[in-house]
Amino acid sequence: MAGNISVGVIMGSKSDLPVMQAAIDVLKEFGISYEVDIVSAHRTPEKMMKYAQNAHHRGIKVIVAGAGGAAHLPGMVASVTPLPVIGVPVKSSNSIDGWDSVLSILQMPGGVPVATVALNGAKNAGLLAIQIIGASDQQTMDKMIEYKEGLKDKVQKMSEEVSDL
Repeated sequence: MAGNISVGVIMGSKSDLPVMQAAIDVLKEFGISYEVDIVSAHRTPEKMMKYAQNAHHRGIKVIVAGAGGAAHLPGMVASVTPLPVIGVPVKSSNSIDGWDSVLSILQMPGGVPVATVALNGAKNAGLLAIQIIGASDQQTMDKMIEYKEGLKDKVQKMSEEVSDL
């Protein structure tokens, strides 16, 4: 999207895109500006370092980083950026049922935090990025409040449907 970019959505490989698309979709739904790129911690480490070190200079507020297998991308990005990083563990073809990705992102050392969502949980990563932005932007906060009300309404409707059985 054009204009001031609020969220950077990065992933280690194009094969992660089907999972990461859920974050992109929710950012679109909320009208949050974003950029998408392939940034591999292992295959393009110089690009990863440049991206992470300069993101805040370009106006990015939050980075959502998805990776599978060894899943070093979110942690390595977090190690060199002052921005919040949300890691999305991706169950990839070389994954140990996704656990390697989950643990690689979740088990960060003290001083290098990475917020971690569920395996393939890119939608929640996008929503968390929106909530972070909403903490300092009232319009975004209002949209999140409306979204949460919509969730409540959906559950209430399901409850009414079930009670009629």
